Amino acid sequence: MTSYSQTRATIKGTISDQFGGLPGATVSIEGTTQVTTTDVNGMYEFSVDEGTYIINASFVMYVTDSKETSVMVGETVQLDFLLQTGFSIDQPISIGTRGNPISSLNTSSPVDIITPQMLENAAGLELSTVLHYLVPSFHSTHQTIADGTDHIDPATLRGLGPDQVLVLINGKRRHSSSLLNVNGTVGRGSVGVDFNAIPLATIERIEILREGATSQYGSDAIAGVINIILKKQTEVIDIDNRVLINSEGDGFENYSSGNFGLKLGANGFVNVTAEYRNRNATNRAGNYTGNVYSDDPIEDALLIEENDFFNQTGYDDRQVMEIGNAETQNLALYFNGEFKMSPNATIYLHGGRNYREGKAKGFYRFPKDEDRVVLSLFPNGFSPEILTDIQDDAVVVGIKGIKNGFNIDFSHTIGNNRIDYTINNSNNASLGITSPRTFYSGGFSYHQNTTNLDISKPLDYFKGVNLAFGAELRVENYQIIAGEEASYVDGGATFIDANGEERPRIPGAQVFPGIQPENELNRFRSNSSGYIDIDANLTDNFLMRLGGRYESSNDFGSQAVYKIASRYRIDENLSFRAAYAKGFRAPSLHQVYFQNISTQFINNTIVQVGTFNNESAVAREAFGIDRLSAETSRHFSAGLNGKLGTKITFGLDYYLINIKDRIVLSGRFSEGYEDILDPFNVGAAQFLTNAIDSKTNGIDFSTFYKDQLGNGVLNVSLAGNFTKTEVVGPIKVSSSLIGQEEVLFNREEVARVEKAQPNFKINSNVSYEWDKFKVQIGNTYFGEVTFLHPSDGDPANWVLNEYTGIIESRDQVFTPKIITDASISYQASTNIIFTLGGNNILNVFPDRHTHEANTSDGSFVYSRRVQQFGISGSNFFAKLLLRL
Repeated sequence: MTSYSQTRATIKGTISDQFGGLPGATVSIEGTTQVTTTDVNGMYEFSVDEGTYIINASFVMYVTDSKETSVMVGETVQLDFLLQTGFSIDQPISIGTRGNPISSLNTSSPVDIITPQMLENAAGLELSTVLHYLVPSFHSTHQTIADGTDHIDPATLRGLGPDQVLVLINGKRRHSSSLLNVNGTVGRGSVGVDFNAIPLATIERIEILREGATSQYGSDAIAGVINIILKKQTEVIDIDNRVLINSEGDGFENYSSGNFGLKLGANGFVNVTAEYRNRNATNRAGNYTGNVYSDDPIEDALLIEENDFFNQTGYDDRQVMEIGNAETQNLALYFNGEFKMSPNATIYLHGGRNYREGKAKGFYRFPKDEDRVVLSLFPNGFSPEILTDIQDDAVVVGIKGIKNGFNIDFSHTIGNNRIDYTINNSNNASLGITSPRTFYSGGFSYHQNTTNLDISKPLDYFKGVNLAFGAELRVENYQIIAGEEASYVDGGATFIDANGEERPRIPGAQVFPGIQPENELNRFRSNSSGYIDIDANLTDNFLMRLGGRYESSNDFGSQAVYKIASRYRIDENLSFRAAYAKGFRAPSLHQVYFQNISTQFINNTIVQVGTFNNESAVAREAFGIDRLSAETSRHFSAGLNGKLGTKITFGLDYYLINIKDRIVLSGRFSEGYEDILDPFNVGAAQFLTNAIDSKTNGIDFSTFYKDQLGNGVLNVSLAGNFTKTEVVGPIKVSSSLIGQEEVLFNREEVARVEKAQPNFKINSNVSYEWDKFKVQIGNTYFGEVTFLHPSDGDPANWVLNEYTGIIESRDQVFTPKIITDASISYQASTNIIFTLGGNNILNVFPDRHTHEANTSDGSFVYSRRVQQFGISGSNFFAKLLLRL
């Protein structure tokens, strides 16, 4: 019982571990609203009335401690805490439950926790890269020669698609990118969240729910949910500076960030982050061996020598293309804040802006290709550049509190992503000599407004029941913005080919034809839903969860889904869990309405490909494509997790995910459809359709070991994911396309779903911290990926491999590889930490192409279709962290 007086007193102290003060630790007074964080020296202070108090001290990955103290009027009491390191399995998690946070040991769902220490020790400068090397079930690599996908990395979970994982920030739905992936990468035909628009420096920790959760969080949560928790600390200023360089001498990166917090009144705060990233391009192209001026090899060789092509163009090393990471520059400002209005009501808000400029190259346009090169402008051809401007904005405002015993949370979220394309060093061949060299080719925009009402209440039944229910209203807007006229217009210019015939030149800016006014659109969707969740502790050891959700849209219809989950605690240190659920994913607005003409490189030939949306006459009438419907899924999972003594934790989970009516981007239809395609000036057509069913099953495992070793602490972790996805049943085609299943979704596209992501990934990390030093070494073992050529299933289609002189298939399996990272840190003082390290220090690359026909005349040494970890090679970095 606390007594009060008019005169204040003080409680202060230091929160530390065996190495010294812990900046940013949370300190609270039990039974009150007073909460603070420690400063750079691990110190805290409260001004209180006379009385007796219980002080709680906590820090992620440390065991929470509590102490009681009494203080008299005008007195100052020193109360220090020495926290012991703990495990992530013991940390309270907010994802997967609507009740009070519980540890992952006691929850019914598998959850990974990416702790502040793991984020701080990670060498990557972008969130998708960091997760790629920390989370076995997460996959994201930089793409190359893939238009906008060069600048927004597709990211997946458990081997599924980018649009089958839901991303939350502080528990609120994150908007997706405006980019639909249409090139030959993982996630072709899908749209996902731009992880790299979220600055690393603003993140406190990340929770990853590896389980279907659409009944809890709505559409998209088929593979799982990633919840990003933003920083709340107010006492420390963190300034992080890093530089990185590849061993090849290119790809220089520099990174700077600042994070600080301010208290607002007695019980409020705002935390602010600024971040800057700059990355130079990398190039791992091979030597070009094809023709330049003529399709006749003998004539071409003479012309190359006569024009001194490789020296005159600066390609004396014969690398006529830039294949690797695109050049990017990224600026971000983010904030997170709360303000307590009363003992029972708190206003919160968070959000920010990210702006990115990118520059990537396309396929080289050679002078021999007069249908796409104006020789009077580019006598030696040109290497076109795609310049992107990507702006990403988000803001969340809400109020939460308690009313009549109910926990109430009401919020509104606004998110927007826009990408604009400028094409440089190019031409619109159909305009001839009058063609500009730089074009604005248009862009895409996606806007999302989400309003949520979440209500929960603990009930005194059994051993404790939590009832939660709520509603969501989501309004989406998708826009396609036309480019300038010169970027798409057909100027009518012609050329005389080698046979003396007059031929038309290709209209539109080369590498990315401008979006035409007839493809410009502005579409909206409204979506409403309601849900109910019940968590019941039927006994001290048995937890049962039931959840249901009904969601309705004005365009794709309605869906009702459910989830049943349970956890049985065998003893204090061992739990068994299982779940079964029906899930769904609504087609995105992008998938319903995207339409454009793009330039694609198919079998060494550049083709203008029209993507016709699901509502167009071409898709509906010429090809008989049905309206898109929601994907539906069935999930089963079961697993064990627990602790062995105080030094080891472990987890093992099996999952099975069956998805019906997956939405995919079709193959390219050309032969037999010339009369339909000619008016659009395209050589092929493609569209999105519910074409396949799939089955995914796999295993996740993890184990962590920590111990005192000598004068320091040893931490060892080993985690892995084994997954297999199969396309099951026949390809689903309309009656007008029967017999063309191989065109609609050929073996390459099937392999992209089944084999383009590693079939396993195993992460290990060993760190040892003593005195002022910390040494860390990590290994990531990537499983195999496979490329299947569309036509090579039949040996009759095999071609001569000039490398071997044998007629053989272009299919290739890329073998497993191990990537090794290492770093050493030195804490020079309380305020300065210096780190040196390297990523992929053994300079490991994926397998090279084994068939010359896959290299595009020697340029592609490594595959751009399937990738395990990118093609940058080793890089080394220096990091200086100032903590003020």
